[in-house]
Amino acid sequence: MSSSSLVERMCASGEWNAAWDEIAKMDPEWLESFLAMGMTPRLRGVLEPKVWELIAIAVDAATTHLYGPGVRRHIKKALELGASKDEIVAVLEGVAVLGIHSCALGFPILAEELETRARTKTQD
Repeated sequence: MSSSSLVERMCASGEWNAAWDEIAKMDPEWLESFLAMGMTPRLRGVLEPKVWELIAIAVDAATTHLYGPGVRRHIKKALELGASKDEIVAVLEGVAVLGIHSCALGFPILAEELETRARTKTQD
């Protein structure tokens, strides 16, 4: 792994993602830059740590990501920081609505296609 201070801090705090091991070996400078970009909002301290963990839960649990190890890590950390079960449930329920876009996109298309099909059959 890279000897960069950010990577070392992440390893020491238990935030290291083992999926980054190979990247750290092959291009530690790029990984350091990537991690610095992603960690900057948290490191600035603008958001309370608990709020940051709740956001991280939402990102990792989102249907576009579905990263179980991250969800587990961030739920554990959020609980340690005083998040309630209800706060975490609210985050998970909130992020679940991302899937509704499939219906919002698909149902109007289905309705159009059914209407077109019905018109075509009546013209025959």
